[in-house]
Amino acid sequence: MEQHENSFLKIILLELSNLLLLLIELIRRRTIINYIMNIRSAYLLILLIASGIFMLGSCKKLLPATPANDQLLDGPVDGLSFEQQQQFLKGDKAFNKQVFTTVTGLGPVFVANSCGSCHAGDGKGHPSTTLTRFGQTDSSGNSFLHLGGPQLQNRAIPGFDPEVIPAGASFSKFTPPANTGLGFLELVSDQDILALSDPNDANGDGISGVPNWITLPSYIILQTNAISQGGRYICRFGKKGAAYNLLNQTVNAYNQDMGITSLYSPFDVYSGLETDPEISTKDLNAVVFYLQTLKAPVQRTPNDPEVLSGKQLFSQIGCENCHTQTLKTGYSLVTPLSNKEFHPYTDLLLHDMGPGLDDGYTEGNAKTYEWRTPPLWGIGLSPASQGGSYFLLHDGRAKSIEEAIVLHGGEATNSTNQFQSLSTSDKKSLIKFLSSL
Repeated sequence: MEQHENSFLKIILLELSNLLLLLIELIRRRTIINYIMNIRSAYLLILLIASGIFMLGSCKKLLPATPANDQLLDGPVDGLSFEQQQQFLKGDKAFNKQVFTTVTGLGPVFVANSCGSCHAGDGKGHPSTTLTRFGQTDSSGNSFLHLGGPQLQNRAIPGFDPEVIPAGASFSKFTPPANTGLGFLELVSDQDILALSDPNDANGDGISGVPNWITLPSYIILQTNAISQGGRYICRFGKKGAAYNLLNQTVNAYNQDMGITSLYSPFDVYSGLETDPEISTKDLNAVVFYLQTLKAPVQRTPNDPEVLSGKQLFSQIGCENCHTQTLKTGYSLVTPLSNKEFHPYTDLLLHDMGPGLDDGYTEGNAKTYEWRTPPLWGIGLSPASQGGSYFLLHDGRAKSIEEAIVLHGGEATNSTNQFQSLSTSDKKSLIKFLSSL
């Protein structure tokens, strides 16, 4: 981007310089008097052009430096074709700049009026944008769908009342996740996810991750070699791993977060009635492509000795048993995503996180105390989108990386205890490693 800015400035400076030389020559010949009533006007024009050249030459010093690639979460994966870049930009515009109003379909009840308002810079959300989910306690399903479940729409357009949590409904707070690298996670095969699963803890390490098997909506196109269990399929997105792919996640977000209907989800969340789509399928698919092709976070200072030491400790105390470092994508028509190894630090499975993180709410077949392992890549950049502070775990309750580790229970208890037994310097190294991701 910086190279493009430099080239643009050079072109403008060159053109202004050429114009200045032409004006001076015309004045010397006095032929410009035919076009300018007063010679002083010509000199004033020259002064203005010269000032413009000076200002353009100086603006590079006035503008802030372009952030390094490893300091940003947004931006496309390298290697997209020209057509794919255009599709990415269309999705970027719809995601970050399209703000819905009552005229364009917002509400009548909603949480946000745009995608970008919950994912600043494609990073994690803030407590002010945290969502409330309610109504399900076990695999039998959500018994409060007729009362607005599973998403609480806490805002409303004039003339309507926002929703409230119904009496007797359990609920949980969900802080919006970062969006980067999602296309890689979408392309991990069901076979690879199942290979990481150990529901009966056969290896005796105390870890027994399982997939969330869910019945899919009719518009979903199954992944190649998708694995089914009783008509249900492995889902991988969301705090409970309840969304199958990025189309599923995006359709739900438009409908449940903004009250925006689509071809895929045509029922208004307030009235329950079928309506005409309030977002075009073209725009919605562009947003899905944008999410699929956002780059993976870039690790900072990976060769720092303290970071390397922390990485070794991370593995030694068992964190990697759930936060799997390396996964691989399957085939994709998008070449930069196809058959690639990547390092998200997740196994995309559900794990028992103990009673301390049991909110009494769930989705799909997950237990109330089970949570999908969140990817750790990009965690060190979380404060950039969270107002300069950390708000970690599913509901943002942890205000630091260390606090998030300590709050791990259930299957993570052994690793948590080992972390707390580390020396101060070793804890510092491990946290520095996580901060570098």
